[in-house]
Amino acid sequence: MAQDPSIWQHSRAYVLALAAFMGIFMFGYDTGLGGGLIVLPSFLRDFDMLDLDDQALANRKGNVVSILQGGCLAGALLAAPLTNRIGRQKCLIVNCFAFLLGASIMTASPGNLGMFYGGRFTVGLGVGAMSMVCPTYVSELSPKHIRGRITGLFQVIVVIGVAASYWITYGVQHMKPTSAQWRIPVGFQLVPVGLMLCVLPFMKESPRWLATNHRDELALKNLAWIRKTSIDDPETRAEFNEIVASVAEEEAVTGGRTWKEAFLPGNRIRFFIAFAMFTFQQWSGQNSINYYAPDIFKSIGIRGASTSLLASGIYGIVKIVATAIFIFFGIERFGRRWSLTIGLGLMSLFLWIIGAIFNTHPPDKNAANPSGASIGMAACIYLFVIPYCFSVGPVPWVYCAEIFNNRTRSYGLMTASATQWLWNLIVSRFTPNIVLSLSHGGVFFFFASINIFATIAAFFLPETRGLALEDMDVLFGFVDADTHRADLARAEAGRGMGKDEEFLDDEKAPADTRIERI
Repeated sequence: MAQDPSIWQHSRAYVLALAAFMGIFMFGYDTGLGGGLIVLPSFLRDFDMLDLDDQALANRKGNVVSILQGGCLAGALLAAPLTNRIGRQKCLIVNCFAFLLGASIMTASPGNLGMFYGGRFTVGLGVGAMSMVCPTYVSELSPKHIRGRITGLFQVIVVIGVAASYWITYGVQHMKPTSAQWRIPVGFQLVPVGLMLCVLPFMKESPRWLATNHRDELALKNLAWIRKTSIDDPETRAEFNEIVASVAEEEAVTGGRTWKEAFLPGNRIRFFIAFAMFTFQQWSGQNSINYYAPDIFKSIGIRGASTSLLASGIYGIVKIVATAIFIFFGIERFGRRWSLTIGLGLMSLFLWIIGAIFNTHPPDKNAANPSGASIGMAACIYLFVIPYCFSVGPVPWVYCAEIFNNRTRSYGLMTASATQWLWNLIVSRFTPNIVLSLSHGGVFFFFASINIFATIAAFFLPETRGLALEDMDVLFGFVDADTHRADLARAEAGRGMGKDEEFLDDEKAPADTRIERI
């Protein structure tokens, strides 16, 4: 059977994306790890949580989970200026070391909660930075016709990481409750990041970052390598000309400004969309279930640490399958706008159903086995996550990675990631308290109502499917279409093939020569 020419031709883009997304595996793994640890008897014993009352235990669990998000928020904010200065590849290397340091501190913690918090915060610095840099890097190297699919791998890897944390904690649940029971899932963090650190030195720097920093020769060479073509290939030349023209336009409009460009017409709306999309994502109800899946399943009547962890593991597998199907077969077919609109509407529907069942058939705390109503609620949670996996789960990462221009992309992804981690911190910290306060299914009604507003907002989003990154300035009104076409024509005519061929000859070109800009 013949291979898909798109996958074969762009196999290097897929390989680079998967290598970068090793860090995103840890995004998902650490997201699920906190909720799994806080039901392990050895962890509760070693960190003195066994004798706490319900409110104190809810606060302590909230702290264990949310301290990661505090570090992630700081990491996302710090990563934008760092990646702009030293590049995507080197920034990822720096943050791998931060992650390894934090994970080592957590694993070595001798039941000292302060030490554990410090390690988890440091891990958060690395995770937060990777959540900003990885989608930036991957979107910048992806061809436009499969960019949604490649960038969407972000969410596939996230849910694989979440599921891995559930199944590893489920596995150690059957061990003797020694300290090794919780150290194994914590120490496992070192493995994927160690592998990523070994791979990173061999990865290519983003061609668009190089072009933005006027390193045009290396930018074209890297682009040709990623596309598996030569530097003289017409399609590669055309794509590179678009990048050069776009950078020239951005510099002409902004006059050398950096973060202040966020407030220019045509950019403001993009930053607002990034903020709004991740606000709705974090308040969709999914992350509350994600972090506290074992506790959530207990609350609807599925009892026992082992049973609730098993239910959480199955939940993770449902997410992997649903997300993978959508990313590989749906996102480039249905687009971003309709995927979000339909998915959010279905999510709201299932949450209303769960809340209604919980309200009319509350779980019996003394029941030996789950009731039919409890099983029905668990089934609805599994159904709820399917539309999440083809809407507000992956689409915000894809959409925000592609709507910003070359000069603002890192700050745009910083805004998206920081918003995500800010609300993530708040949601993860207060979910145990919200569950206690909004009884009788109220927590599900709360998130269902938010999803109604998100559905309406998603309907009005501009569609970006099939557009080049350099077309986004036209879509959002930063430059008009006629100006963009004229700038592209001048870039193609002004550079001249003969001049460029001579320039790109390593034997002739001096190291510091640059392609002339228009």
